[in-house]
Amino acid sequence: SAGSIPRLAVAAIMVTMAMVTGARADGDPRRGGQLYRACVACHSLEAGSHLTGPSLAGLWQRPAGKVEGFARYSAGLRSADFDWDAAVLDAWLADPRAMIPDTRMVFRGIAAERDRADLVAFLALAMAPGGAEAVVDRGLVPAGYARGQKPEPLTPTPPGAQVTKVRHCGDSFVVTTADGVETPYWEMNVRLKLDTRDTGPAPGAPVIVGAGMMGDRVSIVFASLRDLNNLVEEAC
Repeated sequence: SAGSIPRLAVAAIMVTMAMVTGARADGDPRRGGQLYRACVACHSLEAGSHLTGPSLAGLWQRPAGKVEGFARYSAGLRSADFDWDAAVLDAWLADPRAMIPDTRMVFRGIAAERDRADLVAFLALAMAPGGAEAVVDRGLVPAGYARGQKPEPLTPTPPGAQVTKVRHCGDSFVVTTADGVETPYWEMNVRLKLDTRDTGPAPGAPVIVGAGMMGDRVSIVFASLRDLNNLVEEAC
């Protein structure tokens, strides 16, 4: 049950602590920085920069499941009662679902003790206050790793990407851009998205972004749900 998840988590942590204390002691943060590349698709080290997963900034020895501004925790992580320290991170990296069965993190874990020790050594630096700057300055990771796969700002927008009209007709979305070009796309190749960040599209001015290796898929990004509802029409 949801209420028993924290107790399960504590039990898993205690077992793993007994097994891996020695492995953590000699972790190599430089090698850990290389391993961290597997994390950048979902996490940023920049404060307040949440991606698929929460920002890791400042989380060293801080409570799990409590990052301000991140709303996508599972019930188990929201109710968890532990801090992110070396032992807990090592247990989590070994098998996240053994600790929090309902976690939404799509990561199966790292079996090799050395790899976990090295990654924990890196995270001890990266998740401390000012960690993003520290690990980049020390050359442990490139700046892009600290930033994560945060979307690029959508403004200013060139005319060919500035959407002025979107209409759905049959099995197609027909998109008109500010350069006067009208382009039809198969409806299954179009994603309608929201980006409410201050670096997203301007209100009332959605942006079209290529999204497929073959050039046949696009995303149309709106500043708000209101814009999406107001700017997409059913018309042939």
